[in-house]
Amino acid sequence: MHEGPDVAFRRGLAEGKVVLPKCNACGRFHFFPRVVCPHCYATSFTSHEISGRGEIHTTTVVRRAPDRGGDYNVCIVELEERVRMMSRVEGVAPPDVEIGMAVIAYVGEIDGTPAVLCRPEGG
Repeated sequence: MHEGPDVAFRRGLAEGKVVLPKCNACGRFHFFPRVVCPHCYATSFTSHEISGRGEIHTTTVVRRAPDRGGDYNVCIVELEERVRMMSRVEGVAPPDVEIGMAVIAYVGEIDGTPAVLCRPEGG
């Protein structure tokens, strides 16, 4: 049975690593995992653990009643590997997350499921 393109990504998360596909033809990373490189259309990839370094590209605050967990941020982070992914910045009040903020991506949990989260660089 052939594994889907997201298997290595999810396996990495389960092991506490952020792993992304890197095209064997053009050498570029991509996210979300898929069967064809979005840059050169090749179909051969190798999974690599990323550096985790990135920068906030966009951010917004999701408003929620305090009894439902309170407000949280949702952001798009641009990683050093030149991919963008949706995430959250932890350890910072939601309105204090700013575009251009340097962050480190890591594996955390959202509702008991492994997920890519970020924290401020140096924090």
